[in-house]
Amino acid sequence: MAGKTISEKILAAKSQSDAHAGDLVICDVDYAMATDGSAPMAIDYFEQMGGRRVLHPQRVVFVMDHYSSGAHQPTLALQHKMREFARQHGLAVHDVGEGISHQLMLETGRTRPGGLLVGADSHSVTGGALNAFATGVGSSDLAATLICGRIWLKVPQTIKVVLDGSLAEGVYAKDVALALAETLGADGAAYQTLEFHGPGTAAMEIDDRIVLSNFSVEMGAKAGIFPTDSRTFDYLAKRATESFEPVAPDVDAHYVREVVLNVSKLEPRVAHPHAVDNVSAVRDALGTPIQMVYIGTCTGGRVSDFHQTLSILEAAGSIAPGVQLVVTPASREVENELKQDGTLEKLRQLGATITVPGCGSCCGTAGPIPADGINVLSTANRNFKARMGNAKAFIYLASPAACAAAAVTGRLTDPRELMS
Repeated sequence: MAGKTISEKILAAKSQSDAHAGDLVICDVDYAMATDGSAPMAIDYFEQMGGRRVLHPQRVVFVMDHYSSGAHQPTLALQHKMREFARQHGLAVHDVGEGISHQLMLETGRTRPGGLLVGADSHSVTGGALNAFATGVGSSDLAATLICGRIWLKVPQTIKVVLDGSLAEGVYAKDVALALAETLGADGAAYQTLEFHGPGTAAMEIDDRIVLSNFSVEMGAKAGIFPTDSRTFDYLAKRATESFEPVAPDVDAHYVREVVLNVSKLEPRVAHPHAVDNVSAVRDALGTPIQMVYIGTCTGGRVSDFHQTLSILEAAGSIAPGVQLVVTPASREVENELKQDGTLEKLRQLGATITVPGCGSCCGTAGPIPADGINVLSTANRNFKARMGNAKAFIYLASPAACAAAAVTGRLTDPRELMS
């Protein structure tokens, strides 16, 4: 029988079985996470299932990231419900303003190579950037995991994604992610793992890998996993509090498909409304008017994203009249670093609206909502109708650099035009 992929190896270890793609396995979970968009329902299921105690409270994390402290009363009641449940059962809580769940799972060292993480949020796949099998589950599955510490999964088939070449100036990980969505389609990796390989992968910083793992679910993937290397270990050196064992695929691992992208030939990309795979080169949409630019989210809210943004804004000197620029750091750690190096204040002076760390405007529940009929360019991962809270707005997706370029010009602009 052929060797195993990273997913097969992790799920085999967690189920203590000889697991292969297609097998149903029951696995021990390293960490389970829920947000204020999913935890209240999971608590209801927990009670309906007869739950009396959380089996491994030290392995459960609640994060309040979808709704701001100014949310309406029913939402505040749900957050209170989370706090009370966490207090009763001894669970870790990240409260409003601490950041996005997926970012916090990385920063706190809970995500580590070879681990199995489940989160009641589809973008839990973000953890694959650190060689973990991280995946989204429903609130009922999360409730069952609280009770028994385990979860059943079907071992996914794996698509081998080979990134050849190296990125040119002005082209970024978000452009790679959009190109991959364009290639695979919005459901082209349904219940499969994207396993990343190649020299383009090896050259990526952790922030870049986070973008691709996060975006994997936009192609339907169950997980998006990177191998480990020195960058992985450097990131974990100051964060990991538990031992870990890196997982690599066998040389004869079986892949259901291989996709090769020559990233050297990539140019800036943009996803058009209202589908993440409705992608073109930015140059094919030049001049499209943009009235709101959003920099943040679990796809584009890290320090490097804001540095990328600021470099273009500072070179231009101003934001175009009529453009609203909204900035949301992915976590308090990110916010603090941006405060210390002056980035946030510079963005504020240029006219940006700064909001508290969290999901912000991405899902239309914790930040400015776009007005009717306007075009939004965002670093986020989703652009379906009403995603940002208004079905009459039009959401485009691009890299932080392309978003910054649009903020400067008031229209879709190839960021390379402002980087020469």
